[in-house]
Amino acid sequence: MNWNHKHSVHIILFPILLFFVAFLIYPLLYIFKAAFWIDGRFTLTYFQLMITDANTRALVINSFKLGVFVTLATTLVSLPLAYFFTRYRFPGRRLMQGVILVPMIMPPFVGAIGMKMFFGLYGSVNMLLSKIGVVNLSHPVDWFGGGFWGVVLMATLHLYPIMYLSVAAALANIDPSLEEAAENMGASRFKLFWTVTVPLMMPGYFAGAILVFIWAFTDLGTPLIFEYNEVIAVRIFRQVTDANVNPMGYALVVLIVVLTASAFYLSKRWTGGRNYEMIGRGHVGSREITATIPMCTAIYLFVGGLTFVALLPHISVVLVSLTPDASQWRLSILPKSYTIEHYLTVFTHEDTLPSILNSLKYSVFSTLLALAMGIAIAYLLTRKRLPFSNLLDAIAMLPLALPGIVLAFGYVGSFADTSPALRHMPESVISVIDPRQNPTLLLIVSYSVRRLPYMLRSIYAGLQQTSVTYEEASQNLGANPARTLYKITFPLIIANLIAGSILVFSFSMLEVSDSLVLAMRDEYSPITKAIWSLSQRPVGGEYIASALGVVGMVILIGCLIGAGRALGGRLGEIFKI
Repeated sequence: MNWNHKHSVHIILFPILLFFVAFLIYPLLYIFKAAFWIDGRFTLTYFQLMITDANTRALVINSFKLGVFVTLATTLVSLPLAYFFTRYRFPGRRLMQGVILVPMIMPPFVGAIGMKMFFGLYGSVNMLLSKIGVVNLSHPVDWFGGGFWGVVLMATLHLYPIMYLSVAAALANIDPSLEEAAENMGASRFKLFWTVTVPLMMPGYFAGAILVFIWAFTDLGTPLIFEYNEVIAVRIFRQVTDANVNPMGYALVVLIVVLTASAFYLSKRWTGGRNYEMIGRGHVGSREITATIPMCTAIYLFVGGLTFVALLPHISVVLVSLTPDASQWRLSILPKSYTIEHYLTVFTHEDTLPSILNSLKYSVFSTLLALAMGIAIAYLLTRKRLPFSNLLDAIAMLPLALPGIVLAFGYVGSFADTSPALRHMPESVISVIDPRQNPTLLLIVSYSVRRLPYMLRSIYAGLQQTSVTYEEASQNLGANPARTLYKITFPLIIANLIAGSILVFSFSMLEVSDSLVLAMRDEYSPITKAIWSLSQRPVGGEYIASALGVVGMVILIGCLIGAGRALGGRLGEIFKI
């Protein structure tokens, strides 16, 4: 490695490492220090309270229950769904595969506002059932069981596409010859599925299950809307204001970090200790068969019913946003009249229009930051020889395993004006980085850090598929590395750059946990924080909040349509990172 090569690597690498130390490693270390080191001495007091204190113990148990039930529910939905789409050919399959991914475009806590109108004690569902004589309104059905089942339903409808994508990819990679061998030995279809197919798809299933469990365990927005407050994420959110006085919040965050790390470790150990290699891959065909009429009917009924239920949150939010007030949707199946007044309010009110502009600002800058970081890291990993490249890759991918509330709470504590990092800083620096004064910088950084893995994997895949000989030829003709990157490499991986950018921007626009925790002052609220604040108003707030949620959905749909036009037939690359 010559001096120029070392120099160029150092120029790129140093800012990256500095960024990770400041905005990833330091906040995590601060969280652990604040949880274990109280008044100058090491203590486990607050972790003991999780076991001995009944209220704190209930938080942990309820969060576990949510994670387990959501994982089971998504499994029951996703397994048959993945099996249908990977094993059968039927008319409309491509269209239906796109429709079942629609729930991913809206955070469940936005749809929860409308679902409360549908499934409330005197909501649309109970009113419909009373009309046909199934339910007596003097004893209406409590569909959401105090909020728990509402959170489970909304989380399941939002997360089943993640489980489906993981399981479908695993099923598609199974060597068909292994299943054919079992059939030739007389195995029934049921026995074939449980003894051959299921064991072989376990790696993909566990990958999806871990993500679903962690997301449900740490979800903040949906429990807040359903007022199911006795969970860890909500307790952490409630303790943001006294983060530097009460260490219990840090202890709960440490519990989440340890649980997340343990879940990924156990999943790796469980699947890593088994042999899933399929020697026939590479020269065998697909197991897809043409579905019979009865099977087509079963598939259409299952997928159609699931799609209808999955779209209910979106439909309900739209209906709530068009309802004039509570009197127009009381003791009736649907609103008695409709209005667009709430949309006019969204674009004119001093509390809502700034939130849209704030979200656009935060999302644009976080996308640019993630794009710059993704290009630099992917370039180092694919084009330079680094002795610790695996470590750099692992650090960059670490945010994928960290729930949003972990980093957000860490930022609140570690970048407060009383923290070691800022204690002796000038007031001008503190006013920019302390979230209690101005959360703009930390919101942009948190959005970009959490979505960096998507950007990195997208660009990394593009660089891997691009021959380095083009860049070498450019440099041999006298172009410097920066010009080569701009003129040669970027045009070749433009689809990957757009795909990663669309993902980061889309997720940032409706990010929940980071927004609710970090945006402590109303003038800096993004869309999701404004929706939460509006939904807490005693009169009429949920209608404006729903209109704001629909605006967010429209913006995301516009992003995906724009990506489709930019990428043409390669839009699917967005989901193949």
